[in-house]
Amino acid sequence: MSEPTQPTEESTAQVDFTKYKTAADITNNVMKKLVEMSVEGAKVIDICVEGDKLIEQGTGAVYNKSVKGVKVPKGLAFPTSVSVNNAVAHFSPLASDPSSSQTLAKGDVVKLHVGAHIDGFAAISAETVVVGASEQEPVTGRRADVIKAAWTAAEVAMRLVKVGNKNWAVTEAVSKVAAAFDCKPVEGMLSCQQSQNVIDGKKRIILNPSEAQKKEFEAITFAENEVYGIDILISSGEDGKARLEESRTTIYQKESTVTYQLKMKTSRAVFSEVQKKAGAFPFNIRCLEDEKRARLGLQEAVQHGLVKPYEVMYTPQNTFVAGFHFTIALLPAGPALITQAPIWFKPELVKSEKELEDPELKELLTKKLREDKKSKKKKAKAEGSEETAPAAEQ
Repeated sequence: MSEPTQPTEESTAQVDFTKYKTAADITNNVMKKLVEMSVEGAKVIDICVEGDKLIEQGTGAVYNKSVKGVKVPKGLAFPTSVSVNNAVAHFSPLASDPSSSQTLAKGDVVKLHVGAHIDGFAAISAETVVVGASEQEPVTGRRADVIKAAWTAAEVAMRLVKVGNKNWAVTEAVSKVAAAFDCKPVEGMLSCQQSQNVIDGKKRIILNPSEAQKKEFEAITFAENEVYGIDILISSGEDGKARLEESRTTIYQKESTVTYQLKMKTSRAVFSEVQKKAGAFPFNIRCLEDEKRARLGLQEAVQHGLVKPYEVMYTPQNTFVAGFHFTIALLPAGPALITQAPIWFKPELVKSEKELEDPELKELLTKKLREDKKSKKKKAKAEGSEETAPAAEQ
């Protein structure tokens, strides 16, 4: 009888990729619904609650067979957030917050952000919509500049996150794209490597680093079978700096590298609930049983680094932030987008008077993410015939 074959790294990557893609399909379907909901008069909290509910429903309908009696964990990989105009990200109010009454107005620049995971393999997506815009009434002015800058930067980043390239190449290219539209990447924003149950891995890309970050930030090289969540956030402000304001943080994440024995009974109970309900992924306080108790219990956990907050930052008044987030896998056959292209964005909806002029970046944008096998063979054949031609002439 022949020996059972061991799974190879490639076949394991393929199985993981299937789970990533399943999570991505769910995320994409939910994003469609969030885009539809982003209309004049819609309440931000309603969109956030609905997004989370739809992710739970979507993941609840797949991978329901137990493996050796163990159920496949699945659910939210990132709670729904709806960040408007100069709010950078992570805005997802609770019913008890004063900001829970916020509604969308015509012309608002709205960043929608959500993610699902299957068995710890997360597909997270973010995109920007403008309330009430249409082909008859397209987005213009600074709103158009910042959205066009963000999507162009995302397209450039997709083509630069490939095996052998370095993280600083992405940082520099995104800055160049933003400058072409008279915009700036939001300072210090990070994109991270992903793996099972990890969305904030050690390999990272930084946008618009401060002088101190430039010196300290580690240079990394992208390698085969790695997955990255790429977060592009661009501001129409002069320097891309963002600061904390009144909004209360509602999204947190357990910090897997820190251990600490919590002293308060409430803190221990809340931390245990977090581990059970969210595991390694970010969660909104809304998902915990008792909101008041949760806020109290999380204080000690945050203080000692057991849980990290996803703070709501703002760029200055009268500026706009646009964002896109995509998940990409560096498979042996070439890079593959896990999450889909934006649902709302189309060139005919966003009319900026500014254009990218850099010839290298413009050429990069004409390239496919990966060469298909036929064109690779053609290219190799053409190169081979060129090499043999001089010999034939002799």
